[in-house]
Formats: sequence, C-alpha cells, structure tokens
Amino acid sequence: MSDKKIDQNSFEPVDMSLHEAEAISRRSLTYWQDAWRRLKKNHLSMLGLVAIILMTLLALIGPLFSSFSYSDQSLELGNIPPRLEIYQVGPDHYVYMNKEYKLIEVTREGEVLSRHIPLEDNIFEKFRIYEIGGKNVKVDYSFAAAASKSSDAEAVKFAISIDGEPLEILDEVRNQTYRFGSDNLGRDLFTRVLYGARISLLIALVATLVNFFIGVLYGGIAGFAGGRVDNLMMRVVDVIATVPLLLYVILLMVIFEPGLKTIMIAIGTVYWVNMARIVRGQILAIKEQEFVLAARTLGASSSRILIRHLIPNAMGPIIVALAMMIPSAIFTEAFLSFIGLGVSAPMASWGTLANDAVSGLRTHPYQLFYPALFISVTVLAFNFLGDGLRDALDPRLRK
Repeated sequence: MSDKKIDQNSFEPVDMSLHEAEAISRRSLTYWQDAWRRLKKNHLSMLGLVAIILMTLLALIGPLFSSFSYSDQSLELGNIPPRLEIYQVGPDHYVYMNKEYKLIEVTREGEVLSRHIPLEDNIFEKFRIYEIGGKNVKVDYSFAAAASKSSDAEAVKFAISIDGEPLEILDEVRNQTYRFGSDNLGRDLFTRVLYGARISLLIALVATLVNFFIGVLYGGIAGFAGGRVDNLMMRVVDVIATVPLLLYVILLMVIFEPGLKTIMIAIGTVYWVNMARIVRGQILAIKEQEFVLAARTLGASSSRILIRHLIPNAMGPIIVALAMMIPSAIFTEAFLSFIGLGVSAPMASWGTLANDAVSGLRTHPYQLFYPALFISVTVLAFNFLGDGLRDALDPRLRK
C-alpha cells in the first residue's frame, strides 16, 4: 500500500446548490392534467360547470320530488303566483285573491287547497259573495277599472270584507304547492320548467353527438385526403350551410309532424357543418408534421393515422368548439318551440313556456321569468365553460 499522502488542497466540497437546481420541484403533468389545473383557476368557467351539473341533476331527479306531472292541470287553480298575499277569514280559514278576483283556499303556510265558489256573482255591480266558515265574505272589485287607468301603482283594485268589516292582508307567504306558480291551465310551472330542461339538455346531447361523430370524422377525412376529395366534400358542406335551419325544419314538417323528433332530425342533418370546417383546418395544419411521417414509415394505415394521431392532437379546439356550439343548439330549440315549430302541447319546453306566458306578461310576469331565467343561465354557463376551455387547452398559454 502506498504511503503517498493525499493533498487535501486538491479537493473541495461539492456545492449542493447544483443538485438542488436540477431537482424536480413538482411532478410532471400530462396535457389534460395541466388543462384541468388551469381550468380550475378560471372562476367563471368553474361556476358555469357547477351550473351545468346542477341543471342536469335538476332535470333528471327534480320532477321526482314533485307531486305533479308536466300535463296535470286544474283549471280552478290557474294563474297562482309563487308568492301569496293571504287573508284570514276565520280561525282556520285563509284565502288568497288571484288576478281574476277569485278566492282560493290556502293554509297559513301557503299550501293551495281549492277554489271557493261564490254564492252570488254580480257582474253589473262587480262584487262576489262567498260563505266561508259560516261568515259572508264580500269581494268588491268595482275599483279595478279606475285603478287600471290610474298612474298610481298602489291604486286599490279590490276590497274584501267580512260581514261589512274590511279585511287586511295578514301575511305574504311562499306558495308551497306550486313553487314557481301555475299557468293559465293550472299546471305546475316548476315541473314544466324541469321537463323543459330535459328537452334542452337532450338537444345539447344530440348536438354534441352529431358534431363529434359526423362533423369530426367528415372534416378529418376531408382535411387528411386533400385534393379533389377535399374540394368535393367541402362543396357539399357549403351547399348544406347555405340553407337556413328554419327552412330545414319547415320542410321536415311536411314529412313529420311538428315535435321534438323534427328538431332532432334537423339538427342532425345540418348542425355538424361548422365542426367539419374547424376540424378540416386543424388537420390541414398538423398532417404535415414529423410524427405523421413517422407513423407512415412504421406502416400505419391512413385510417389509423387519422383516428389515433391526427384527431387526438386536434382534440383541444374540437372540445372548445363543442362547448360553444351547445348553447347555440339549446337557444335554437327554444326559438323554434317559441314560434310553434318545436314540441307540441302538453309537452313542456322552455320555448313553449315562454310563448304561453307572453300573452299574460303584464298580469303574470312570473310565467315568463322562470323559463327565461333557465334559458339565460344555461346558455351563459356553457359560454363561460367554453371560454375557460379555450384558454385552458391553448398550448401557447401553458406555463
């Protein structure tokens, strides 16, 4: 063994900061994990996602908690609002006066029971007399004509008295029977709005499937094939896109009766053309990249390259386009139903509910408020989610 001494000056301690600089500070993320991380930072997009989930749950299980179906009607209990101004006419008797000056029996908590039939209905002097709990209840609505012409919003339209003694409002309570009120046929607006949500979400599902399975494949084939095939396929798209969707629906009504099936067929026929154009542009941009050449060199077929390589690499813009097209499909269905080309009675759609409520907008605004609110919230939720997905899936914004 050598006795040669080692010079200590030939060595120096290792600088541990060099190792720390090369250390991985956090685990690596895939493309979709990183997109989800950035999507969660967008508060409006997460709010839209939560709203969509809640709307879906309400549409699926909400009607199960209602004692009415979308077609159940009670003409005696029509046009009852979601909030009731109740009067006490006896120890256990409470009534509500609706816009037609009819007395409705309710409970103290706001549960609607039945309508009272007047003992006397004097249409000339404009008063009605009811017998409730052994007492004569008089409803005098002779002030209504003068109140409607008055500019005073607080003008008295009617008066209720018991045996000649005037009666005042006891309380304003929430309608426990009809949560959103009832329409002119006495149907539960809450149940009908939730059934309308089912139809709108079904249209959204149809639009998604049509765009994904027809638009994506059609545009992908056109962009990947190129040349004459591309020109021919895109001219077909141009011809379809020039005809308005409303005209397609009208033409389909000649063959089929108006209803949900007609709208679904119309959307399935023409709603994929914009997606086909978007996918074609994406495929044209990425089909000349090196990984496509490598796949060809390894013997991959054209269909495998398209389905396993090109379309997955264009999935970001595809998902964003889907999220932005869904609210357009929902609004289209609501518009077609509003003008009478959608679902027919007694089925409920947000568009048909809005159409039914227009005639009574001044007297019963709540009948238009709720379907309009659900349409607005749903469309805004999908738009917020689409904006967030556009930012989250953009590779240029990755950090």
